[in-house]
Amino acid sequence: MLKFTIDAKVPNGRGRAGTIQTPHGIIETPAFIPVGTKATLKALTPEQVRDAVGAQAILANTYHLYLQPGTEVLEKAGGLGKFMNWQGPTFTDSGGFQAFSLGGAKNDRKSKIAKGTVEGALNDLDENEIRNGGSFENGDENEKSLAEKIPMATVDDDGVTFRSIIDGSSHKFTPERSIEIQHSIGADIIFAFDECLLPLDPYEKQKKAVHRTFEWAKRCLVRHKELNAKKSAISLLGIVQGGRHEDLRKESARTIGAMDFDGFGIGGSFDKEDIGIAVGWVCDELPENKPRHLLGIGEPADLILGIENGIDTFDCVAPTRLGRNGSAYTHAGRINLLNAKYILDFTPIDPKCGCYACTKYTRAYIAHLFRAKEMLAATLTSIHNLYFLVNLVKEARKAIVEGKWEEFKSERSKL
Repeated sequence: MLKFTIDAKVPNGRGRAGTIQTPHGIIETPAFIPVGTKATLKALTPEQVRDAVGAQAILANTYHLYLQPGTEVLEKAGGLGKFMNWQGPTFTDSGGFQAFSLGGAKNDRKSKIAKGTVEGALNDLDENEIRNGGSFENGDENEKSLAEKIPMATVDDDGVTFRSIIDGSSHKFTPERSIEIQHSIGADIIFAFDECLLPLDPYEKQKKAVHRTFEWAKRCLVRHKELNAKKSAISLLGIVQGGRHEDLRKESARTIGAMDFDGFGIGGSFDKEDIGIAVGWVCDELPENKPRHLLGIGEPADLILGIENGIDTFDCVAPTRLGRNGSAYTHAGRINLLNAKYILDFTPIDPKCGCYACTKYTRAYIAHLFRAKEMLAATLTSIHNLYFLVNLVKEARKAIVEGKWEEFKSERSKL
């Protein structure tokens, strides 16, 4: 099972470099974990994720794998890793995020980063980054009119009832069912079932979600231990909620942190301006000797803030989602390869990057691929974006180990 050691720390700070030992290999932390939602990273082979990107582990999605191909197929295949030909460590999320958000709201886009307005909070991100709709019952008329357009999943103390995005059939996830599905999928590290809310949900609703998440966490642990008595190879991480409220975040962290989890995930919504502060609140309350995972956060600046405030691992669909749409991370900031100025730009995506795409191809060539609607465009840009984040976090680890965190942070301040 999971074993975590701390190898180095930022002096007088929360940041640390560590090692997570799993049945399928070591994860040196901090680490960025690419998301293979349906047992695949879009446009990439597992070999490319390992060799061209340098990823140490992957995270798959319980909701999507439950619907397709189903747990029977995964069990007969020997588990997630064997099914997709990935030899390294694997994670699965609990499925709650998608059950809440996709249970009737497939075509709506809602961000877990609050942007100051209702419209902003219902904007931008793909289905892996959606929060449940219809949650503005205490809001103004504009909020209510938006909510009425978004079908809700049905939530009660027992779990979440939702409709399949494939055929509209009805399903229910309870804490026990989520754990059972994740055990069938067979990842090394799994997450407890939690209640997911929108960034702009009111305080009282966030408070209720914190308490419900705690009750569900107890049920998850009981079922996990029952199943692990037979397999004894899967590690369970508890989830901290609480939105953008300091008292709720700390309460959730203390309560979940006192439970017998193998590590902890930090979920829920954040304010873009103070994500580091909110993460710091939580990490100050969690046990130091267990790993901490920040769910669904992957922008370069946010990774640095997370690491500085005590996060060990991250996952996010952003690098591949952006890559498929022509956006690329660079040391000078994000660029859009669909812009006309790149048609005759024969330099690499990022001259400072050592990835396969940057050492072999030019902006002009990749811009051509996008305009010609060639699949290779998504592959090359996704390789670059994933490599950029994976390598950024590896550099952060090196800086912590060598006692050069402040220099590293200063050099990356433009990201």
